[in-house]
Amino acid sequence: MTTARSAPRAPGPASAPPARYRITPARVLRSEWHKLRSLRSSWITVLSAVVMVVGVGLIMGATYTSGGGDSDVDTVVLTLYGSLLGQLCLIVLGILVTAGEYATGMIRSSFTAVPTRLPVLWAKATVFAATVFSVMFATSLITFGAAQAFLHDTDQAASLTGPGILRALAGNAAALTLLGLIALGLGALLRSVPGAIGAFIGGVMILPEILGMLPYGAVERAIMYFPTQAAGALGSATPIPGTVSPGPALLALLLWAGVTMAAAALAVARRDV
Repeated sequence: MTTARSAPRAPGPASAPPARYRITPARVLRSEWHKLRSLRSSWITVLSAVVMVVGVGLIMGATYTSGGGDSDVDTVVLTLYGSLLGQLCLIVLGILVTAGEYATGMIRSSFTAVPTRLPVLWAKATVFAATVFSVMFATSLITFGAAQAFLHDTDQAASLTGPGILRALAGNAAALTLLGLIALGLGALLRSVPGAIGAFIGGVMILPEILGMLPYGAVERAIMYFPTQAAGALGSATPIPGTVSPGPALLALLLWAGVTMAAAALAVARRDV
């Protein structure tokens, strides 16, 4: 007596993972947002940046007198002078978003959940950029308004409807965001918090100053498109001597951030964790 063997079943729709377990861009974004907002270090660094920008802006406004040595400084640059300190906090935050996970080993869990890896990097960059731009643009508006309460009867009096004011406030937030993205990319590329901080300080902040000592016009023109120099041009309502206009400055910063993130993506996709 023979028994008939049933033909093996071809895998059908039932073999697909349930919808609640599928990886989608929205879920990866939500995961990275939960990581960012749940870490105490994230809010400490962001709050430190906000306090520095607002605090220095209020000091500059309260101590300013007409006809002094700062009378020729752009009013947005004057009120947002604390951004030079605030950007250091945001640079550290960008590095911690990526290199910090390598330091703690959490990146293994992230890549296990998302084996293709790159969606994790893009989600980190998106969440970071959206958070930093929103917070710093709001901070710029508040700082400018608060400082103008002291400057309303001086030669630095201005309003949001003044020529280039709102554009400069948004440009300042965009510059801080893009500098932070460069730091985020360096963190993913180097996988080391100290290494990425050193690379940013040495390559982005110090190198242009060293190159500026060279007596060559071509080098001087090229330095105007370096990240920190382009960031300064974005945050001014009036042209600053020795810098490019806001349009080319924004394009230069976008290219720097894009190249850094592309290098980071290539490294993340090709190497082991």
